[in-house]
Amino acid sequence: MNKENKLNYLKEKQKELFFSGAFYATKDNEILQGSNGFANRSEKIDNQLNTRFAIASGCKIFTAVAICMLVEAGKISFKSRLKNCIDIEFPYFDKDITLHHLLTHTSGVHDYFNEEIMDDFELLWKSRPMYHVRSPRDFLPMFQHERMQANINSSFQYNNAGYILLGLIVEHVANCNFTEFVEEHIFHKAGMRSSGYFEIDRLPERTALGYIEDLDGTWKTNIYSLPVKGGPDGGAYVSVEDMFRFWQALSNHQLLSKKMTQSLLKPREVVVAEDNIYYGYCGYMELDDDKRVVKYIQMGYDPGVNFRAVYYPGRKTIIVVCSNQSEGAYELLKEIENIL
Repeated sequence: MNKENKLNYLKEKQKELFFSGAFYATKDNEILQGSNGFANRSEKIDNQLNTRFAIASGCKIFTAVAICMLVEAGKISFKSRLKNCIDIEFPYFDKDITLHHLLTHTSGVHDYFNEEIMDDFELLWKSRPMYHVRSPRDFLPMFQHERMQANINSSFQYNNAGYILLGLIVEHVANCNFTEFVEEHIFHKAGMRSSGYFEIDRLPERTALGYIEDLDGTWKTNIYSLPVKGGPDGGAYVSVEDMFRFWQALSNHQLLSKKMTQSLLKPREVVVAEDNIYYGYCGYMELDDDKRVVKYIQMGYDPGVNFRAVYYPGRKTIIVVCSNQSEGAYELLKEIENIL
């Protein structure tokens, strides 16, 4: 299938899937890109290739890279204990929790949004004002005085609060705002000119609103379903091409040294043994039977937000799909994988 036929195929698939968002895919020297749907339904403003989309937990990797940068600078280590890296008391947390435990979701700390128990992030904001949540510290009342939900160094259990703690460590050690650190040391270095941690009530131009479909088939925005500003556990806004630039910069060692990049990308925790799915500091990854990484996987889900990206190191293939609806990114990504 030539490039024109591939693009026509994906154009039709976007319509079939009622996809709203944008995609960017590259293999060797071939680039496939496209967009569909509305960034603003009321004003009928189309999604474009340079539209900025929220990516939810897809940006946990930025937090991990920020920690790696501080480790590389000699200010902390992966073995550093939480209690020694932060000026906040957690009376019921295990004193031996390290950065490694937080990065690999094996710390056992109470998660403010336990995805094994809750399936609707929107419910968190029914009784607490989401418009007050604009920094990592604003999440503390949701878990600071809770008891551990599992033993330290137990099996992998996805944990958002652990990444809030990592963001607080970045702020304490680097003595600056977490989002400013990421924007300056990661986004700017990688040439991610459209990306940032924007406040939902102060969105810049070319930013897609997130949409949630109600039971009656109507659509509403997600402005009351998410914290006003994203942070260490999710919520950055990117363009699809910016995420391509991030993976290029990371794999070319523009962000971290080769040794530290290898540490970031190393498989560490088994997630689904039968499917060879592992987790490392960088997130999920799929291994072959010889335990070599086939692809790195990013994903993000929030009400009105759906994000998927994969990087195949052996084939130098990168696929990024951003959607401003709750579903659709995974389905389109699979279609792109099938034709590349």
